Amino acid sequence: MMDVQSIAAIVFVLLLALLLYLNRQQLQIQKIFFPLLYVVMYRTKIGIPSMDTISKRFPKTLKWLGYTGIVVGFIGMVAIAVSLLHNLYNLIFVPAAVSGVGIVQPFAKDIPGTFFVPFFYFIISIFVLVIVHEFSHGVLARLYGLDIKSSGLAFLGVIAPILPAAFVEPDEKKLVKRPVKEQLSIFAAGPFSNILVALLIVAVVFFAVNPLVSGIVEYQGVQVTGFAEKDGGKYPAEFAGMQKGELVTVIDNTPITTVENFTSLLGAKKPGDAITIVTNVSSYTVTLTNNPTDTEKPYMGIYVGQSTKIKESFEQKYGTWLAPVILWLAGLLLWMYVLNVGIGLFNLLPIPICDGGRMFQLVCQKLFEKERAQKVWKNVGIFFILLILVNLFLGFAK
Repeated sequence: MMDVQSIAAIVFVLLLALLLYLNRQQLQIQKIFFPLLYVVMYRTKIGIPSMDTISKRFPKTLKWLGYTGIVVGFIGMVAIAVSLLHNLYNLIFVPAAVSGVGIVQPFAKDIPGTFFVPFFYFIISIFVLVIVHEFSHGVLARLYGLDIKSSGLAFLGVIAPILPAAFVEPDEKKLVKRPVKEQLSIFAAGPFSNILVALLIVAVVFFAVNPLVSGIVEYQGVQVTGFAEKDGGKYPAEFAGMQKGELVTVIDNTPITTVENFTSLLGAKKPGDAITIVTNVSSYTVTLTNNPTDTEKPYMGIYVGQSTKIKESFEQKYGTWLAPVILWLAGLLLWMYVLNVGIGLFNLLPIPICDGGRMFQLVCQKLFEKERAQKVWKNVGIFFILLILVNLFLGFAK
């Protein structure tokens, strides 16, 4: 049975499809594999005056940030490329490995090969992410005197329009004539802005949200959220009879209140150790085995999550409504952080549809003659597209 978030996501897609159909005369469709895959664009001039104002008010700071963005962009490009290769290695050679690559979707949990984000977190985070991303491209373009032809909203369609986006269209003819450093600054501005937003969220969470949440909730223990799969058998915790949903409260006479307690205590053990685990249901003797990704570390084969409850003293003082609101906002910040980092880094991949692809193309043009540069750029792009597809397929298969 679908929850409220999944139903809201489906209703949103249906209403969006209806709205776009009613305004179809003002839209432009970029057909990729139409009607299976396409992009719907609604061109406006929204935001362009603000881009002008900011670029004129902070020119030195923006230039410095632009150059920093280039460095961060190429570091991020290498990081995401290595991450994809490492993920592929784990999926092939480590039986218990979980894919770190998946399609982000707000429709349903437990769809193989995807990461589920609750709809309201998803839609708010995506709108903030894409607006910051594209606005940053526009500000840097105006900083270097490039005309912005249009800006607006876009929607990626997979049969129906699903993923909201935004876009800024600088004058491409003038853009390609600008110095390489300026072009790289403009291309890197979007992903770099997403990374900066993620860092800002980290600061807000560390200095404000964590202290606030600590005053609202108390930690009850660690909940078993699932079990790792093992070919031809079960890992120790599941084999001992533990069930999904149980609350781990004690290990070897040591109280367990947080995930940090849990991982720290297990980290002090070694493969072959027998431990006693007490839950809210029963107690179990579990003999730890070798971690599939590092045979020198112990492993019991469970996935866990933090279990909490709202403090009665907080509810008595402020009522029952405030704590859920604060915790929901804390969750929103978490997902905004995750999506800004994930999508920001993905945008740095050296494939044609990404900002990293434009950056890598410029590097190729500086290192090689024209035809060879284009060939290297295309081949590298094809390699990474295939790498993503293989990662997605293996993640889906697991």
